[in-house]
Amino acid sequence: MNERIVLSLGGSLLFKDGKLNKEYIKSIAELIKKNEKTFGIVVGGGIAARMYAKGARELGLGEFHADNIAIMSTRQNAMLISLVCDGVYVNDFDEALRNKDKKIVVMGGTIPGISTDTDSALLAECLRAKRLINLSSTKGIYDKDPKKYSDAKKYDEMDYDELLSLAISSDTREAGMHFVFDLVACTIIKRSKIEAHFVNGRDLKEVEKAINGERHDGTVVRERK
Repeated sequence: MNERIVLSLGGSLLFKDGKLNKEYIKSIAELIKKNEKTFGIVVGGGIAARMYAKGARELGLGEFHADNIAIMSTRQNAMLISLVCDGVYVNDFDEALRNKDKKIVVMGGTIPGISTDTDSALLAECLRAKRLINLSSTKGIYDKDPKKYSDAKKYDEMDYDELLSLAISSDTREAGMHFVFDLVACTIIKRSKIEAHFVNGRDLKEVEKAINGERHDGTVVRERK
């Protein structure tokens, strides 16, 4: 049986200059389709989710409704990716399990209060994935935001407790917000000892290395040997 990989595909990767990044979407889809492994993919909401969540708050709605509205954006993105990848779109983990023998299963967010980080960790857990690969616009995990601090240090490898510490300091639980990898997701990968890889999703050569279990220039989170 082929290895099963779960990809957490950041929604920000799907957009460029406020428009769908069609070339990137086609390229990542081809990379996934040609690989012999089996994939579960969770797609984030990106700019659309953040825009709707922000608008909901400004219109006086609470975080529950902001979350629900942002989730719709993740599902729209997931449906697009599933079609381009010739995959199967599913709404939840039960549907994912029923389709676990399909080569590519794609989903968006699930319920208010948890991010697509957590959804991807849960999908990796329920499908017993070989590894979870988080694709974002950042090269890996840093001790602080590299976009704000020029002296930010990137980790090549870290354990689950080190990742949890970073998540505790950055996870605000607000709809559409950015964090390294949210606290709930970190707890899930720790409890099931899921090896997690954090890679710049725009660098497809590095993405392919992570998918194939090869050394890459991102960050690997696993138990210390």
